[in-house]
Amino acid sequence: MPTSARVVVLPQEQAPLNVEEISIPDPGPTQVVVKQYASGICHSQLHQMHNPRRGPTLLGHESTGIVLKAGSDVTHVEEGDTVLVTWVPRNSQMFEARPAAATLSTSLGDAISQNVFTWADHTIADQQFVVKADPGIAKDVTSIIGCAVMTGAGAAINTVDIKQGDSVAVFGVGGVGLSAIVGAKFRGANPIIAVDLDEDKLEFAKRFGATHGINASEVNPVEAIHEMTSHEGFAISGRPITGVDFAFDCVGLKVTMEQIVPAVRPGRFGARQGGTAILVGVPQTTVELNAGEILGTEKQFRGSIGGSCCPDRDFPLFLDWHQSGELDLESLVTERYQIEDINEATTALEEGKIAGRSILEFA
Repeated sequence: MPTSARVVVLPQEQAPLNVEEISIPDPGPTQVVVKQYASGICHSQLHQMHNPRRGPTLLGHESTGIVLKAGSDVTHVEEGDTVLVTWVPRNSQMFEARPAAATLSTSLGDAISQNVFTWADHTIADQQFVVKADPGIAKDVTSIIGCAVMTGAGAAINTVDIKQGDSVAVFGVGGVGLSAIVGAKFRGANPIIAVDLDEDKLEFAKRFGATHGINASEVNPVEAIHEMTSHEGFAISGRPITGVDFAFDCVGLKVTMEQIVPAVRPGRFGARQGGTAILVGVPQTTVELNAGEILGTEKQFRGSIGGSCCPDRDFPLFLDWHQSGELDLESLVTERYQIEDINEATTALEEGKIAGRSILEFA
């Protein structure tokens, strides 16, 4: 029997988002129907809204909910289980078949999603994107684990191996950047330098573990980072070694992508390679890098998609952080909206009015 759902639909042409009531079919063999408590509102959805598309689209990719129905081949969850929905396969080594995507009928035509959609009070997703959780978890703020926390904290603990005392800079301290700061703090990084254009956000970042803040609207952040950091020995150029061990770009703009490599330290020839610049934010432009600098200083430029996470392994860790107080999700979620307010929510996000992460709550 189909499940009635209220969903956000992005029209093919540029227009406000629609909220519609549609029917979700019964799950196929590998699918799960989830009644959702809350969903994160991710900045990457703004890219989907502004980029060309072939038809109506369903949005959202992180949530917390409860299983209503499970397909015949689904074994890891059953009706009544609390789950987190995400866009990264929960354990890529377990699955070889392509996930079963949902195509749903709306007033604007058949709408498709990219693996999952969570801007809805009910959703349907392949089992690969549904992670079982303890029923006692918070049902609202944990919704952002499936993207914001995973992407930021995962970049710090999975993509690179931060060690005690390593120096870190995080460019862009929204929900993802703050999560990267939490991950760096968990690993014992020091200093942890937050870089942003907003003074209030820089102060907010200190609540999550940032030890310093640099306002990039007032000073050159690369120069400021080098002034704050020093290391033993000399680079091959004979200059003192300054710069951070790891610099994370959680924005994806051309300017920040081109700042993170110069912000990391050069290597010490024959003794230690240079620092690592990690691209976490979704880029919408090309980037120009100084190949001579990368060669001569043995620096690295790396990408991190979804925090290099394995949700089955990592989500329990992030939930433990929340339980222990290491990850203050209640403070990280700074705005809450109802589904009817989705256009207001996306406008606020685009205008930079969200200090941490905003969520949709479903009654």
